[in-house]
Amino acid sequence: QVDFVESGGGFVQSGGSVSLSCTSSGGFFYTYDMAWYRQTSGTQRELVACLKTDGHLFYGDFVKGRFTMTRNNAEKSVYLHMNALKSEDTAIYYCNECPFQGIPWGQGTQVTVSS
Repeated sequence: QVDFVESGGGFVQSGGSVSLSCTSSGGFFYTYDMAWYRQTSGTQRELVACLKTDGHLFYGDFVKGRFTMTRNNAEKSVYLHMNALKSEDTAIYYCNECPFQGIPWGQGTQVTVSS
């Protein structure tokens, strides 16, 4: 079974930055197209960024150049560096396959942006 463990969230002031990490327990991580998602209370998860194994990278429209997703296959990890944070970026952030294909969600990591 593949598990994802997210970390790196916390409290940050509006305009600040935070970096998130996600590590997989899967043995074939390098074959996964990976994504970051986020969810706020009462809403559906939305795609933040998707990084495919062929290097194709795309972001949700709301990102507008503020976030950068990277991966390190040797460490079985993906990362999300977020700049110019806004209060509306407050959410629980998760990683999983892109698109989602049924691997159970991890606990996520909470990012709270204070205005």
